[in-house]
Amino acid sequence: MTRHSDMSVRNRSKEFPLIRTRKLGRLYRTGEQVVTALKDVSFDINEGEFVAIMGPSGSGKSTLMNLLGTLDLPTSGDYFLDGENVADIAADELADLRNRTIGFVFQQFNLLPRMRALAQVTLPLTYARRRSGNLKEKARKQLALVGLEDRADHLPSQLSGGQQQRVAIARALINSPKLILADEPTGALDTATSKDLMRLFQRLNGAGITIILVTHDAEIAAYAQRKIVFRDGRIVTNKNQRNSRLLKVS
Repeated sequence: MTRHSDMSVRNRSKEFPLIRTRKLGRLYRTGEQVVTALKDVSFDINEGEFVAIMGPSGSGKSTLMNLLGTLDLPTSGDYFLDGENVADIAADELADLRNRTIGFVFQQFNLLPRMRALAQVTLPLTYARRRSGNLKEKARKQLALVGLEDRADHLPSQLSGGQQQRVAIARALINSPKLILADEPTGALDTATSKDLMRLFQRLNGAGITIILVTHDAEIAAYAQRKIVFRDGRIVTNKNQRNSRLLKVS
């Protein structure tokens, strides 16, 4: 990419929100049957927001997260990530954009059972095209950020569920992403651990990282600044939460 095109991308990303969808749709075909997972989904998410996505099973939440994470592509409409229309990006460039812009956190942690915490955190760096500095040093800083600096040499089996999820969050942060996509991150955790994890997400958001969180739990969604509710593949509610728990945490 030329310097001129680099400048064009930077200027465009300043004009756009971090995420913009316009009439986004996703169809799935199984034989002769066509299933509409998403239809006419349009919204913006600005850099630095904390947004919860809710809805019953089958409402389109997971499909949307796959599209936002560029793990899947829409069958209609447009999705702009950091000012770029993902439909116009070649596969290898899209992978690069994903790796430098998005960190993923999943319900089941997705840690490798025989790999120690420090190595788990460095994994995304092995796929990055641009590497800088000492990988282990960067990983230790991320573990310290999530309160696990003394667990760097532990295997997943030696960590609690909450600690495993914190390792997963440190791994999501290692490439300094603008955005974290968290899919039911507290689903496998008890209530007290879930609250601790949400406070961590709030601190990360306070440091400027955009958080998009899928949850079925209204108490977890209350930590976000905005809530988008889906039903039958469509948005039924998209509004700020005046009583967000974010405002109650120092």
